[in-house]
Amino acid sequence: MTRATATNNKWRRRSRQEWETVFARFAASGLGIEPFCAREGLSESSFRRWRSLLGEPSTQPAAPAMEATGFVDAGTLKLGGTGRLELRLDLGDGV
Repeated sequence: MTRATATNNKWRRRSRQEWETVFARFAASGLGIEPFCAREGLSESSFRRWRSLLGEPSTQPAAPAMEATGFVDAGTLKLGGTGRLELRLDLGDGV
């Protein structure tokens, strides 16, 4: 299976092996996806699609393992005089 990629206003098909070589260059470059694709003349969408198809690892570091806290029954919490409960959900990476 091959996909076409735009380089110099021409569409070029790359084989699976060529995409694997592209990802090896990407890993060695230390660049983010956008600057790497701009430097290589690649479509970001093609890059991301092929990375997902080939199972390439994400450039983002893995999230640290979270300790399971279990279920908290809000009925057992003492809300104080305000009757208001504020919950904060931290999904990591500033989300």
